[in-house]
Amino acid sequence: MNTIRIGIIGCGKIAYFHADAINNLTNCKLVAACNHTEHKLKKFCDKYKINGYLTPKEMIEKEHLDAVTICTPHPTHAAIAIECAKLHCHILVEKPLATTVAECDAMIKAAKDNNVLLGTLVQRRNYLPCKRIKDTIDAGKIGKPILAQVTMLGWRSEEYYKSDPWRGTWSGEGGGVLVSQASHQIDLVNWYMGEIESIYGLSANFNHPYIEVEDSAVAVIKYKNGGLATLLASNSQNPALYGKVHVFGSNGSAVGVQTDGGQMFIAGVSEIEEPPVTDIWQVQGNEKNLDELIKEDSDFFNSVDKMIYFHQKHIENFVNAILGTEPLCADGEAGRATVEVCEAIYTITKKPDQIWHSKEHIAI
Repeated sequence: MNTIRIGIIGCGKIAYFHADAINNLTNCKLVAACNHTEHKLKKFCDKYKINGYLTPKEMIEKEHLDAVTICTPHPTHAAIAIECAKLHCHILVEKPLATTVAECDAMIKAAKDNNVLLGTLVQRRNYLPCKRIKDTIDAGKIGKPILAQVTMLGWRSEEYYKSDPWRGTWSGEGGGVLVSQASHQIDLVNWYMGEIESIYGLSANFNHPYIEVEDSAVAVIKYKNGGLATLLASNSQNPALYGKVHVFGSNGSAVGVQTDGGQMFIAGVSEIEEPPVTDIWQVQGNEKNLDELIKEDSDFFNSVDKMIYFHQKHIENFVNAILGTEPLCADGEAGRATVEVCEAIYTITKKPDQIWHSKEHIAI
């Protein structure tokens, strides 16, 4: 197995990023796509000159696929992934992995039972400043990560929510700012801090009366290493401000990244306005000039196709993991951790006298 045969499930806006990324790689080949409506399917397949199917099963079996990427609305991820796993196909799922922890567990089990890989596509892990933080923590240069802050202050308009009928609904999207926007920053803080022990949080809808889901949320997360993190996320800041993840170490060091700045990126609608940059760097014995790091981050970001490159790196890792040449960057457990934070906040919002304990779920 030298060239991985890949199919894309779901032909919405984000699928075009996947297709362009796959076509830039040499160790895999985009051979087919699947969508439940023919109009979007035909448009997509005509563009990429690939075969189209209305069901994942038919596509996988007829095209002898090795892997699929799933680009459908969030609540559909679990059922599709489980079906693909049972067909012995490796699976890469757009964030969030699913909409409930139970769904994530079922996906992880299906992948394990059928000996296939399950990955979560969280491309911000490939941003240069995000990787710099992870490498620094793993090297022990900040001691133990003991405190973290996640801030995601963005804006989504009424036009945005009307752009697809499933947006802003529990049944169609599975949540609001947490699952659709802040999930990237939640993934990063979990990546940096480790396994979750418990969560307390609340969510609300302050100024989007035309949607069912939350536009704002706050939380405190306790990690099994004893570290603590705070989360503040909102789609109610107009104009949008920024997304940031900051981590503080036991030796007094501090590292941070601004993952997003300016108007927030919307797939297929807008481009990324500001490069992701290191915005805090105080590492004992590894002092670097912050202005130089910001320039390095910006220069690299502007040297690549910023709309495709980071998806491409993530898909390349997924393919290499299938081939056995490198470990999977973000597996099903990583995706589950993000979903756990979101589900905990939604659950506690309904019963705010409780704390969510990881693996055990709610306890008073």
